[in-house]
Amino acid sequence: MHELILGGARSGKSRVAEARAAAWLATPGRSAVLVATALAGDSEMQERIARHRADRRARVPLLATREEPLALPEVLEQAAPDKLLIVDCLTLWMTNLHMPAHGRPLLDAEARESALVTALAAAPGPVVLVSNEIGLGVMPISAEARRFVDAIGRLHQRVAAVCERVTLMVAGIEVPVKGPR
Repeated sequence: MHELILGGARSGKSRVAEARAAAWLATPGRSAVLVATALAGDSEMQERIARHRADRRARVPLLATREEPLALPEVLEQAAPDKLLIVDCLTLWMTNLHMPAHGRPLLDAEARESALVTALAAAPGPVVLVSNEIGLGVMPISAEARRFVDAIGRLHQRVAAVCERVTLMVAGIEVPVKGPR
């Protein structure tokens, strides 16, 4: 089963995804990989990434980590029935495509987004995607930020259509949006 977990910053999205991994890993013969999409653009982000790595190892020791800031569709194309993939997070992946810290946006960002949705639909094993729901706030002031909010909103809609379950996180509480409860 594929699941999209949405929520604001510090809403508990990643911990719920890790709990899904721990439950998956409780069955012998299964594996799980967290696909981390963050890029460390400054020292604070480097520290944040290091803290996330350490916290994940402590909470779910058998959860492997693969860092992949751009080639997410290709990772999903390598999915296997006995391997859970957790993507954390779509928001940072989209940032890497649309607003990279060092350079111009990828010219084929929309094609990459379509490739992601296609790969997700074809993935034979479970995939849990974590993303920030940023469309609930005020309209951003810059045209670049408005384009990003629009793009991530469209991607969320496309991913949610493919997922059997969608969960919204609010203050650490899971709010079922779609699928089994």
